[in-house]
Amino acid sequence: MADAASSHAHVTAIKPDGATGVLVLADGTVLWGHGFGLIGQAVGEVCFNTAMTGYQEIMTDPSYAAQIVTFTFPHIGNVGVNDEDMESHVDGAIGCIVREEVTAPSNFRARGTFGDWLAAKGKIGLSGIDTRALTRRIRLAGAPNAVIAHDPDGKFDIPALIKRAKDWPGLEGMDLARVVSRSADEKWEGGIWSLGKGFARSPHDKRPHVVAMDFGAKDNIFRSLVKAGARVTVVPAQTSLEAINALEPDGVFLSNGPGDPAATGVYAVPVIKALLAADMPIFGICLGHQMLGLAAGAKTSKMHQGHRGANHPVQRLEDGPESGRVEITSMNHGFAVDGATLPEGVVETHVSLFDGSNCGIAVTGKRAFGVQYHPEASPGPMDSFYLFERFVGMLK
Repeated sequence: MADAASSHAHVTAIKPDGATGVLVLADGTVLWGHGFGLIGQAVGEVCFNTAMTGYQEIMTDPSYAAQIVTFTFPHIGNVGVNDEDMESHVDGAIGCIVREEVTAPSNFRARGTFGDWLAAKGKIGLSGIDTRALTRRIRLAGAPNAVIAHDPDGKFDIPALIKRAKDWPGLEGMDLARVVSRSADEKWEGGIWSLGKGFARSPHDKRPHVVAMDFGAKDNIFRSLVKAGARVTVVPAQTSLEAINALEPDGVFLSNGPGDPAATGVYAVPVIKALLAADMPIFGICLGHQMLGLAAGAKTSKMHQGHRGANHPVQRLEDGPESGRVEITSMNHGFAVDGATLPEGVVETHVSLFDGSNCGIAVTGKRAFGVQYHPEASPGPMDSFYLFERFVGMLK
């Protein structure tokens, strides 16, 4: 890592003049920079995101719980923040790492600065880091555990921070869905956002009813289900089969979320298995896709570096005229369904063109499918919105 570092990322325990922030990796690597946002320290896994837009949506995505996001795009914070670009009001990323100093907002929608917003949301920022070198380190050695810290006086106990990073157990085996999930049922009211009009309202008509299990969902997922023609009730991650059936759903949606799917699956997979046995239409995204895979008999595993960004190519393998078509997708995951473990009766429908990893499955003879990526985007492309229409079409 020292060979890849530049003056923007000082790999030394000796604090440079003016440093007010630091990233300390579990292997003892120390990266100095300038802190902003919350004053304090936090421990988690360091990942990188390649999206060029949507940093506020990324930072409020619950799938980033217990993670520190390294942005590969150099200009983060330059359009400020606003209340409409929040993807959730629960904990998402604990901090972020950027190359350039955050400038004053330059966007007509801005209602505040990125640094002030981070502080208000309890998140730490670190600028002045050689993010290319850090990203390369993650690609080569995997996503490390680390502590991010900010102190305007520049006072840091580096040995203590190293110990905290080493002692943190990591995401494998960690159930974070119950931490970020809703605590009560919610009738979803919002629709898709449009410039100058804000968010549309969900029509109150006799639309097909989707019960959405919230494992750490982005709000735009529910808006997309409404746009596709459904009415939505969102329920907590640990909702029982009996409680789901009592809501009389026409279909069940399994949301994205953070942590290890095998850990969350301890309580969620038995429910999903029962829904499959009852031939309930099911659509899963990200963590929901992984747990659908577990319920169908496949296995999941932690990835070396994960996939995070708004520019990931995915190829469709489904039969029909769309087979072979490539979609540009938004992704955020550090675990994946192991395509080699798919049992008989589970078909691989999508694969990543970056590394060949599984990105979609369908259960033969059932109205159940899932994709690893985020077809609702926010941020990202809309190539895959057809999946919401496909799911809602199963319910009519």
